[in-house]
Amino acid sequence: MLLPLRMLLLCVHFVLASLLGLLVSICRPFNPDNSRIAARFYAVPAQYILGLRMRLELDGVLKHQRPAVIVANHLSNYDLFVFGHAVPPRTVTLGKTSLKWIPFFGQLYWLAGNVLIDRGNAIQAKKAMLTTTDTLQHKDMSIWVFAEGTRGHGKGLAPLKKGAFQMAINAGVPIIPLCANNYVRGMNLNRWRSGTVVMRALAPIPTAGMTLDDMPELMAKCHAQMKACIDELDREAGTLASKA
Repeated sequence: MLLPLRMLLLCVHFVLASLLGLLVSICRPFNPDNSRIAARFYAVPAQYILGLRMRLELDGVLKHQRPAVIVANHLSNYDLFVFGHAVPPRTVTLGKTSLKWIPFFGQLYWLAGNVLIDRGNAIQAKKAMLTTTDTLQHKDMSIWVFAEGTRGHGKGLAPLKKGAFQMAINAGVPIIPLCANNYVRGMNLNRWRSGTVVMRALAPIPTAGMTLDDMPELMAKCHAQMKACIDELDREAGTLASKA
């Protein structure tokens, strides 16, 4: 019986958080800190609605000096509520243009200064890439990317897309890998304590002096570090769950 109640509460919360974030963004449109504020609106109440036990090791991303490209693993539709705890100041994200059609959330996403990309339009995608490079170099901002490009649903880390690494190399800024355990594997919303999330920011990977020829090695290094970290977080989450 907990599942339908939680889904109802989560839907109501999603609308209210979107409206609150939209109000803030209308008052200060395209402010680069809107995304962080809106992310907290979504994440903090949702943690209790979903009944998630969370252990967050986020100093590496929350206290890192800007700019940087933050690369996180993408697990499920619940990531909005889970990773919202980890969005640092002056950070925007890359998202699909289709997001803008989601009532309230889409308008908030746009007014928060996030970058919408039409992946089917090569010219617009290239233009967006140039815009993000300028943002990283000159506007004291970071960019958040789910570099797998799609949700993994707890099946493990998929190959990473090139875009995040191309941006980081072009701008000469570090990559910050951010990892969460595969929390959706053991998540049961019919239980009072529905699951365990362990999240960790890894040490920045510098890109200064790199060229696009170095990108395959950089991607392989980031993927290997994230995969090892996620495997470790899965073990730690299992230990925490057994003690609960």
